[in-house]
Amino acid sequence: MNFNIISINNWARKPYFEHYTKSVPCTFSITAEIDITLLLAELKRQGLKLYPAFIYMITTVVNRHEQFRTCYNAEGELGFWDWMSPGFTIFHEENKTFSSIWAPFDAEFPVFYKGCLAQMEAFKHEKTLFPDPSEPPNTFPVSCIPWINFTAFNLNVASEGAYLLPIFTIGKYAARGDRICLPLSVQLHHAVCDGYHAGLLFQELQALADGCPDWLEIR
Repeated sequence: MNFNIISINNWARKPYFEHYTKSVPCTFSITAEIDITLLLAELKRQGLKLYPAFIYMITTVVNRHEQFRTCYNAEGELGFWDWMSPGFTIFHEENKTFSSIWAPFDAEFPVFYKGCLAQMEAFKHEKTLFPDPSEPPNTFPVSCIPWINFTAFNLNVASEGAYLLPIFTIGKYAARGDRICLPLSVQLHHAVCDGYHAGLLFQELQALADGCPDWLEIR
């Protein structure tokens, strides 16, 4: 993994970055529904789980766009990762707590899916918040609230504007007539992302859901 330092003075986004980190520190959240009717049918046909498949979809889109991989490194330098892996939550039914774990991303869905399930299995009994000390710095957070079909969700991150990566929250899917839709909320920092980028995110997630037969097959 490589972290690419951004030269702010030569960066086209410099005025936006400075405005939304200094003058008007600003994050924003957008919640929209993804039509997963075909995706669910394909997952059911193959006996696969929705959560790791949707994490794969999110990570695929994140890795397409530099804006979603822009952040500060451990030295406080601004830059972007060549690619990122997902950090995601798993729920412990026994004591109603959760843990945040991660899985290495692979563009080949079968490889990622099997690795994701292996991580879930490895840490399913580890009831601490961050049980895996090997998580690398090039991860971003995904969580799931499968009990609520929400129409909006907002996080309040008290980081003084220093946290720039997207934060994803998946909700409970529900029927909309003959369609099945899944709410997804993403919190973005306006210093690195605008509404245009949020629009791309949801459009490309919908395209992946609609085109799932092309990438989902596990042989």
